[in-house]
Amino acid sequence: MLVYYIITSIKVNKGKSDMLDTQRILELAKQNNGIITTSIVVNAGISRGTLKYLSDNGVLEKASRGVYTLPEVWEDEFVNLQSRYKRGIFSLETALFLCDLTDRTPNRFHMVFPATYNLSAPKRKGIICSGSKEPLYSLGVVELKTPGGNKVKGYCAERSLCDILRPRNRTDIQIITDAIKKYSSRKDRNIPLLSEYAHKLRVEEKIRTYLEVLL
Repeated sequence: MLVYYIITSIKVNKGKSDMLDTQRILELAKQNNGIITTSIVVNAGISRGTLKYLSDNGVLEKASRGVYTLPEVWEDEFVNLQSRYKRGIFSLETALFLCDLTDRTPNRFHMVFPATYNLSAPKRKGIICSGSKEPLYSLGVVELKTPGGNKVKGYCAERSLCDILRPRNRTDIQIITDAIKKYSSRKDRNIPLLSEYAHKLRVEEKIRTYLEVLL
């Protein structure tokens, strides 16, 4: 009812072109699980000012910088972070969670950025982050679905399993064991791909040891 009242007011106070832009933004948000970003609006050829107008009038709620949601939508922190840090890729325990390889909900998020990226801002946000050079930065990047049903960039199951075995990441042994057990029981496991990534990330012996026990 509130949204209908505000939209009616917009019809009175704004022109036909502005009203069409308003309707397009709301439709784009509905198509994207109730979330709309500044980049989506700009790419659609709509003025940022219309997005701000909807936010100022309560039609949309500002979740974080450049990210807005319909009022009834649950806030998705995964989407908020990736919209804010577009070069960041969810990794390690965060990627394991998104890949359904751990039941532990992340209390802090792990992300990987290009080697030249300034990590000061994401670190201030509390993100556990690191830089990586190509080709490893892009190795195994896929779209993963968040608990809210939205898609974000993260490392695939095979890449994530190799990452948690790298000594530099100091992952808890129980998390490693549980993740590999879960993976080994999956019908969609891809052992050749896992072996390929293990070679590239130099954890072949560790992966082989686990798989010999579990498979």
